[in-house]
Amino acid sequence: MTEFLLGLRLLAGSGRGNRVRFLLMAVGGSIGVCCLALVLTVPAILEAHDGRAAARQPVTAPKGTADSTLVLLRSDAYGSHSFTRVFVARGSGGAKTSPPGVGELPGPGELVVSPRVRELLREAPAVRGLLPGRDRGLIGPAGLAHPDELYVYIGTTRDELARDGRHLKDFGYRYAPFPAVEPSTLTDVRFALATLVLLPLGIFLSVCARLSAAGRTRRLASLRLLGLSRKGTRRVNAAETVAAALAGAVLGLGEYWVLNQVMARTGLPSLRWYPADGELSATTVAVCLLGCPALAWFVGRKSAREATANPLAVRRTAVPRPPSKWYGFLLLAGLGIVCGYCLTGLIGRPASSTGVNALLVVAGVLLTGVGLVLTLPYLSHVLARRLAGSTGSLTLNLAMRRNEAEPGSTMRVVTGLVLLVYAASLAQGVLIQLAQVSRPSGPVQDYSLALSRLTEGQQRELGEVAGVRNAAVMMNSWVDLDTERPEEAFASSATALVATCAQLERMVSASEGCVDGRVMRLVDPNSSLGSGLATGTTFRFRHDGAKPGRTDVVLPAERIVYTGYGASAIGGAALLVPPSALPAGARPDDAQLVLTSGSDPGEVRRVLDGIGAVAPIADVELVGLNIQGLEQISVVETLLVLGMIMGLLIGVAAFLVSVTDRAMERRSQVTAVTLIGARARTMRAVQCVQVVLPLCLGLVLAIVTGKLAESSYLITGGGAVGWDIDGLPLLVLAAAGVVLVAAAGTLPLAGRRIDPELIRRD
Repeated sequence: MTEFLLGLRLLAGSGRGNRVRFLLMAVGGSIGVCCLALVLTVPAILEAHDGRAAARQPVTAPKGTADSTLVLLRSDAYGSHSFTRVFVARGSGGAKTSPPGVGELPGPGELVVSPRVRELLREAPAVRGLLPGRDRGLIGPAGLAHPDELYVYIGTTRDELARDGRHLKDFGYRYAPFPAVEPSTLTDVRFALATLVLLPLGIFLSVCARLSAAGRTRRLASLRLLGLSRKGTRRVNAAETVAAALAGAVLGLGEYWVLNQVMARTGLPSLRWYPADGELSATTVAVCLLGCPALAWFVGRKSAREATANPLAVRRTAVPRPPSKWYGFLLLAGLGIVCGYCLTGLIGRPASSTGVNALLVVAGVLLTGVGLVLTLPYLSHVLARRLAGSTGSLTLNLAMRRNEAEPGSTMRVVTGLVLLVYAASLAQGVLIQLAQVSRPSGPVQDYSLALSRLTEGQQRELGEVAGVRNAAVMMNSWVDLDTERPEEAFASSATALVATCAQLERMVSASEGCVDGRVMRLVDPNSSLGSGLATGTTFRFRHDGAKPGRTDVVLPAERIVYTGYGASAIGGAALLVPPSALPAGARPDDAQLVLTSGSDPGEVRRVLDGIGAVAPIADVELVGLNIQGLEQISVVETLLVLGMIMGLLIGVAAFLVSVTDRAMERRSQVTAVTLIGARARTMRAVQCVQVVLPLCLGLVLAIVTGKLAESSYLITGGGAVGWDIDGLPLLVLAAAGVVLVAAAGTLPLAGRRIDPELIRRD
């Protein structure tokens, strides 16, 4: 305990510079702890979301008593969000419980709505067509997955639910029907967050614990020469590092608490939660308050080893031993794993991501990242020694001799930026794989709306919604259900696409043989639809509007051979009918309006929002995609963007903290060389070269190893893209930007003012 108190007294009384360094360690550590707490809390936020969604899910049975409660659940798309309506017909028997967040089930003509639905009723009165009844109350937070959810309980009569309703037994499932993020996708997100945040975070906290390493090592050596034992010297060192880490951990948890309160109220794009969801758990607090000081203790113990073992050499600034080269085995082990998986892709037999492969890929990526960081000091030392021995430039010689003597000082500045580029490459791979898994396989997305629910004005406005490339009508032929064999009547029916040749081309990948103004047969070589229809068969299409009546269409021999997309509304059509074949102003019965847009999730959301603004109560079918899947894509993208922002913040913070500490630590050396006669311009060039050359070496390795790690991840994912060549230019530009930022950060190290006091003996 005496040694710890001595360490704290030395910290408080060793000058302003040391107190500034302590503040840097604490503030830097707090940023890291705040990011760590956020990463550890994200799964809890998603789990709370799914837990509330599962707790309100009605448990039903197809049969029940005559007086049991009936329920009917409908989940539709309103814009780019799901709108869930639960119709309830209360009975005198059966379930007596109410769903979470609702005091009592609504009676006939009553509504219990979420806060967002109440706002929506004020903003868009047309939504009342979906909600028959009067607003009786709000659903509490316990009954909503998130604050912005569109959810409502609608009270109705038993007669209205007699056909489709189910008998209510209770509320509460063990799992959510539509989780915020699918478990398989959540695994990818955790991997991405671990790579983007946790790996740079561990390096950043180690950097913070190693600030002012040279000065503290000399101070510890003095204490050792004065008679303090080895253990006592290590305890003195631990007093400063652990105190800074503990102060940073407490400050970081406070920063997270404020951040959670703000973010829970403002929300992130596509991700909202209640403040209680993001509260710090006991596990998170323990990891932050115990893990960060433990890491600081480990790093501080390692840094104090030289001062305790050979204090005289430290005080006389003897030539230090070169960095260990054994860390290179970590890098080689990681590269061996990722290159092995890359080889399986090259030979055309890609490994799957199941079983042990899933663990090996993650281990390979992490080993490569950690090995890259730990091997950089040795590689920088070798590069500096060779350049210093062969160059005739004074600037390059001074810079490389300093890097040869103290490679660790420069590495603290470079490491965060190198990891930033390495993590950026992996982030590209995760985004590519999620795009392959979650998005439609084709470049277009179709939307189907019942034409009978739309007015002529709405039909026209929907075709003009921003992002909509094409609007066409799909109509079904009339079927006589009064025949003795209605199944045969259905078999002889057909669906026709009312469109021009230009509209058809925008809906398919390729088409051949289309002639405007003529009824033609649609043939997809990859589908057997319509193959049983005989040429000359007459199909009757009924229509109303300005001229109600019917139009008979004969199946011709002329045909259009087209190649459709994987999920497309046109796949069900056997005929192409030009708009001129129908009477002017005719609106076909049993028809759908089909809109086509790009398949990018952002564009799909914009189109859905546009549809919701024009026809808020229309039922929109996303062909080949469900609205819950679209919401999951949005949540995953938000989490990945959040991870990249945190990784960027950690990388920049590591650079700023390190470059500030290096400026303070190198003042005496810069002053000594300046007093000998070196010009300020030369010193600025020396400081710049000292950082830029090791940084360039690290960035080249980061790009190469990052691309190999990304490729191994993509190959084992089994997607269509295994080699991300398109992402390489962006990564190179990012690396060039990092070099420019690092070069600019080294310029303030050599100032115009010379203070001889800085080079006096301790």
